[in-house]
Amino acid sequence: MKELPIPTLAFARLGLRGGAAIAVPARPEPAAPATGSGIRVSWARHLDEVRAAQRLRHEVFAGEMGARLSTPLAGHDIDLFDDFCEHLLVREESTDQVIGTYRVLTPAQARRVGSTYSDIEFDLTRLRDLRARMVELGRSCVRADHRQGGVILALWGALAGFMDRNRLDTMIGCASIPMWHAGVVSGDAAASIWRQVSASHMAPIQFQVQPRLPLPVQRLDGGLAVEPPALIKGYLRLGAKVLGPPAWDPDFNTADLPMLMRIDDLPARYRRHFEAR
Repeated sequence: MKELPIPTLAFARLGLRGGAAIAVPARPEPAAPATGSGIRVSWARHLDEVRAAQRLRHEVFAGEMGARLSTPLAGHDIDLFDDFCEHLLVREESTDQVIGTYRVLTPAQARRVGSTYSDIEFDLTRLRDLRARMVELGRSCVRADHRQGGVILALWGALAGFMDRNRLDTMIGCASIPMWHAGVVSGDAAASIWRQVSASHMAPIQFQVQPRLPLPVQRLDGGLAVEPPALIKGYLRLGAKVLGPPAWDPDFNTADLPMLMRIDDLPARYRRHFEAR
């Protein structure tokens, strides 16, 4: 993800098979009006809309990032959690194409599926007291020609309203760091970013978690002068905390940082953004 003013997580019912019903927002809202910038935002209401989001995800994750996706439908990124998630869509008004998406796993749906995506990568035992009002954000992506910021702002605004309507106050997710730097496949960049953020933005010990498949940061060069991805920098600006060392995701070939953001920790100007919706 290129540098953007407001972040999403690229930061996680068994895969939309046979026309299975999908979840709708816990407190749905009317379809969003046009934003005045040539885009509109809405929550997916039926399977065709979810499929459009999954096609965009496949385009970005497999086509751009080279992820190895195991999917029951060619050209779509489909995983075990999609049927349980709310899918937020941004469409280009002139073409009606989905150009941005985000998925949200609510506490009720997490209980139904038995975990969050993040539980697969991390032991989240220490977050058990937060789960009742905690959503997981994931599978965020924006089409390459729309990464100037407006799409992310639209997604973030709709998410703010969702959190407020459903009286949710905590967000978690995995923020991905590509396992390459300067054209070389390596974990050194991820180890260096971990060193930076762990020195300044670690969560309190009672919220810290451990990766199930750790990136071996102690055996990597953590001294590179590299910038964190825009996703991570953006969330840190919003008061997010890093929950622990990165996990290695071999399918996406990324190092994933567990991150947590609470509405109460938002800087005042961003909290007003939430409260205004």
